Amino acid sequence: MLLYTHPACLAHDPGAGHPECPARLEAVLHAVRANFPLAPWREAPRASRDALLRVHTRDLVARVLDTPFDASLRLDEDTAMSPDSPEAALRAAGAGIAAVDAVMAGETRHAFCAVRPPGHHATGPVAMGFCLFNSIAVAAAHAVHAHGLERVAIIDFDVHHGNGSQDIFASDPRVMYASSHQYPLYPNSGLAHERGVGNVVNATLSPGTDGDAFRHAWRQHLLPQVDAFRPQLVLVSAGFDGHRLDPLADLMLEADDYRWLSAELAALADRHAGGRLVSMLEGGYSLAALRACSVAHLHGLAGATPA
Repeated sequence: MLLYTHPACLAHDPGAGHPECPARLEAVLHAVRANFPLAPWREAPRASRDALLRVHTRDLVARVLDTPFDASLRLDEDTAMSPDSPEAALRAAGAGIAAVDAVMAGETRHAFCAVRPPGHHATGPVAMGFCLFNSIAVAAAHAVHAHGLERVAIIDFDVHHGNGSQDIFASDPRVMYASSHQYPLYPNSGLAHERGVGNVVNATLSPGTDGDAFRHAWRQHLLPQVDAFRPQLVLVSAGFDGHRLDPLADLMLEADDYRWLSAELAALADRHAGGRLVSMLEGGYSLAALRACSVAHLHGLAGATPA
């Protein structure tokens, strides 16, 4: 497994007291390095503007990368930039591109991108929900356009629905989007009737949902439809904010639930994609849960159980 990150992702600062803080990534990096000391790390490159423009408008790319400001620039009520944020956003998106290239070249079967800011709420024209660029969408578009793939699956288990990822690909049958998420909860989308062109599948989870119900939703509803799609590449929006300790949501998941689903996704990638799977960090706002869940996620991808 290859691991990607960049120091710029720690420098992005949405402001004092903001839940999407640098300590989130620090927690993940420390936990992964301690538990996978021999895993190779690579520095995430910058995404090119052309890669960003496959999924975002020129106005959004210019607003994030070219707007002059001093200490802080607020894009919406929840989403703000510091002077280091444009570089962090470029590196986060670039990590996904580099990871896709690595798995497509056969350098590794699995890759994990420990980056921030998260991305799955950003739509084509709008940065929102702590997200500047939609890094997983940039990676999926790169897989389609640079590698000629016809079936790419985005699997999203963040507790918040990835409205941006769904919106970007809702009319593109080459990319499937499958998500479980708490509802009602920001951004209050992702209902069962939202089907795109048959390439979108959502499972809503009520507040208080535990691991058994979470696993049932994936086992009985989501995974069979992804299996039927037969993806040539599996991309994962790995948000760990469904954990019972997370302060921004109300699910009751444990780290082992993420280990279980990660193992299922690795097996699915083995069946259809030659094992090719790229995971990118999304949400998760309890540092303790982030540490436990990121390690469980990687153990699941590797086919092992957490110690």
